Amino acid sequence: MKKTTAAAVTTAGSAGLASLLVTVIMVGLGERIGERFLPVYLVAAGATLFAPSILNALDNFLSAIYSIPGGWFSTKFGYKKALLYFNIFAILGYLIVIIFPGWISVIVGSVFFLSWSSLSMPACMDLIQQELPKNRQVMGVSIHSLIKRVPMALGPVLGGVLIDSFGITQGIRLAFIIAVFLGLLAIIIQQLALKNTISPEVKQQGFPRILPWHFPRDMQIILAADILAKICSQIPYAYVAIWAMEHASGAHISATQFGLLTGIEMAFAILVYIPIAFLGDKFKRKGFIQTTFILYTIFPVLLFFGRGFGILLLAFIVRGLKEIGEPTRKIQIMSLAPENQKALYFGAFYFFRDVVVTGGVFLGGWLWVIRPELNLLVSMLFGLSAVLLYGFAGKSE
Repeated sequence: MKKTTAAAVTTAGSAGLASLLVTVIMVGLGERIGERFLPVYLVAAGATLFAPSILNALDNFLSAIYSIPGGWFSTKFGYKKALLYFNIFAILGYLIVIIFPGWISVIVGSVFFLSWSSLSMPACMDLIQQELPKNRQVMGVSIHSLIKRVPMALGPVLGGVLIDSFGITQGIRLAFIIAVFLGLLAIIIQQLALKNTISPEVKQQGFPRILPWHFPRDMQIILAADILAKICSQIPYAYVAIWAMEHASGAHISATQFGLLTGIEMAFAILVYIPIAFLGDKFKRKGFIQTTFILYTIFPVLLFFGRGFGILLLAFIVRGLKEIGEPTRKIQIMSLAPENQKALYFGAFYFFRDVVVTGGVFLGGWLWVIRPELNLLVSMLFGLSAVLLYGFAGKSE
């Protein structure tokens, strides 16, 4: 078998998995065209400087809320029906922003269009874990993550062009119109290609009750470290575009240049997934995961001390390289979860993580209002805490 992405998808042994990957591209591109510029849009539409942190906190909170029902619904009712409803849910959010322009409609619509990734992720991970042998699972997750980053790279570039060409308000509206079209196309592909698989073991079960102390000890440690690292990332996340376009460059950079930086970040993330797809199953997972936590910490350091486009470019490259441990971390979570409940525990992991991280997002907004540099300093401290905790207590496997 040739060691290529196409061959690896064939190894997964299912047209269903291939159709899921196509769906990730379609829906992800629609989501990412306008998503990175929403903080700028909110401020331009009259919202306060605290509004971007509200949107980012809502993103994290909804990611948490949707994780458990996403895993449960997909397992109980089948991937085909679940993805149909998940896509319709996201499209409804885009339509709200298109029909009712304004910053309030973005907040309301985000309840719907921020749903798809969180709802579908547990199902995708469970499918990969079931379809692939253990020595190919990091490969499978790497391919999924690589495909996921393609729209994350292309979307902001296209979004930046739309905004520079039509203005922030009309550009965002056009971005969401494109998102609706891509979402409808994804639904057609899903319904034609996916089988209506339902797990008989879970079909008769009620809604799960899973709490963090039900997790195995090693899963609790990686949860705590991941919370710290994610807070490190999310404290400045909502303000990175504002920092880059108004604070860090001396002369303001354009929306297209910021979109290019984001595209470069995703390009490096994609490049990382290629070697990790082949190396992640052959070496201990802890080293890859720890490297990710270190790179999380370096990003705000570069933003804080750097000025000019060149340092911003280096910072975004580092943020792309942090994906080196993403596939191994996801497989580590799945491997630590109990048998026959892996999707549910995976969803619960993200639920508890993102609920806590939501508080960190609000902290980021408060720190930014006090002083942008303070926002970045506190972000560094959380990242360093994650590195130390996982370095000393994380399972070496």
